[in-house]
Amino acid sequence: MTVTLGELGEAELLRRLARFAPPGQLSDDTAALSSDSRPLLVNTDVLVDGVHFSDATTSAADVGWRSVAANLSDLAASGAVAIDGITVALVAPGTTPWRWVEELYTGIAAGLDQFGGTLLGGDCSAGLQRLVSITAMGRQGPLRLHRGQAQPGDWIVTSGAHGLSRLGLALLQRDDALNAADLDPQLRAQAIAKHQRPIPRLDALHTLLACKPDALGWRAGGTDSSDGLLSAVEALCSSSRCGAELTQAWLPRAQHWPSGERWDQWCLAGGEDFELVLSLPPTWAQRWLDRQAGSRRIGSITGEGGAIRWSENTQPVQTQGFHHFRNR
Repeated sequence: MTVTLGELGEAELLRRLARFAPPGQLSDDTAALSSDSRPLLVNTDVLVDGVHFSDATTSAADVGWRSVAANLSDLAASGAVAIDGITVALVAPGTTPWRWVEELYTGIAAGLDQFGGTLLGGDCSAGLQRLVSITAMGRQGPLRLHRGQAQPGDWIVTSGAHGLSRLGLALLQRDDALNAADLDPQLRAQAIAKHQRPIPRLDALHTLLACKPDALGWRAGGTDSSDGLLSAVEALCSSSRCGAELTQAWLPRAQHWPSGERWDQWCLAGGEDFELVLSLPPTWAQRWLDRQAGSRRIGSITGEGGAIRWSENTQPVQTQGFHHFRNR
């Protein structure tokens, strides 16, 4: 028999959700964090049914994992070296099965178990559409990564391949325009995993901190590629009032990635790859590239404010990335 949230009621729902948090953690309306000399970094991310996930492509457990990964990716891209925890706000129709919510929180717990942090609290409400909003808190390390810290002459580097999540979505949607049989099986599996279970690149941040040349100060530009690789570069340039020169041959393509305009567009603007995109002094960038598996250089920061060009022909880099308020 399927039990719905409307049949459970709020009190019973909260009682059941309490098992995903430390004992007594959900008994009050607030959570206390231990004092720490390191600055506290806080971010909030929202996943909306029909926009960021659907039953056709994403299980409830994967929605939970993705919601954690999206938030922790933002913390990693800001320089967080330790995760305190998260709060979760859940909105869902009363007809939503309890089983869906249970799997959602199972995915959330799995993400926290792997990357750190605890469930600190949150809220639940009835609504017309399923929505998961997470606020995550972490402690800043010695480097405050910020989009406004890029400088001309920096190398632009990223922690991994791009376009995989977009390919994974197309495969899960059985996109008629995609001939999946022509794709390498390893690439197909990698793409689906990237879409359903992305990895926040806390590991790449720790490598970055460990390999800083002693002669350099703690200055680096950084963001993540949740909205696409080009959007990340644009954010660095806009905040830093700089430009960029990208090299098409250096696009961070996955192994067995096909060639062609569509595939380059997905690499540039597919979104939801959650890789770090950094602007670093060349000596620091080279050390990081030598130590961080899968990392790539994609270009350089220039002094031409707002202009992002290809190094091969100086033409503007143009593509259509994700827009949060554009009709889908």
